[in-house]
Amino acid sequence: MCRIYAAELPSPEQVAAHRSSSEGKRPSYIIVAGGGKVGYQLTRALLQEGYEVLLVEKRPQRYHLLREELGDSVFYGDACEIRTMVRMGMERADLVVAVTGDDEDNLIICQVAKRWFGVPRTIARVNNPRNEDIFRKLGIDETISATTLLFQLIEQEVAVGEFLPLALLRKGGLEIVEIELTPNSPLVGKAVRDLALPPDCLLAAVVRGNQAQVVTGDTVFSAQDTVIALATPEALERLRQVAR
Repeated sequence: MCRIYAAELPSPEQVAAHRSSSEGKRPSYIIVAGGGKVGYQLTRALLQEGYEVLLVEKRPQRYHLLREELGDSVFYGDACEIRTMVRMGMERADLVVAVTGDDEDNLIICQVAKRWFGVPRTIARVNNPRNEDIFRKLGIDETISATTLLFQLIEQEVAVGEFLPLALLRKGGLEIVEIELTPNSPLVGKAVRDLALPPDCLLAAVVRGNQAQVVTGDTVFSAQDTVIALATPEALERLRQVAR
């Protein structure tokens, strides 16, 4: 359980000073809570990309194993405790990712990071998919559920065929999809301006071989092209009908 002591928290002035200096920049300091397989792999990948990352782990044996692999990028402590958060420099973090095996811990870590330390973005692992809506309603920016992701991929693969979902813009209700054009696709051989595309649908880019280009009205699609589209779920369903 988190115990909050006002004396341990950074002052509002300290938090504001860092936030104003880091706005609009890529994350300069990322904290990953939970040193399991997910936390370890994520931290290692971020370090390889040049990010400043601190992985916090509370199990002594696991901590020492991680320390041997990742060195000073591993911190020993309980990420649910305010004292640990202060020692990690939570007030200067731009992103906190909670990936422990306990949903309650992940929720607490992200909520305290955002509300008490002013962290602008939080991501929480959700082990029970039923908790996803609760997490978002309680202010967590993004949730990750392996169960939900696998279900969606299976469902979309069966229903979509050559449409591969790339991302969901949750706040805007838009989806980004990758469309593989077969030789029989009605889109092949036609200029974009001549296509009867549904409203709320944008064909943004086309990848042909190793070359990618922005789609214009003059773009003519060929078989084996990969088209990147942005659309609402309703428009996406109509686009499927047009593209098949």
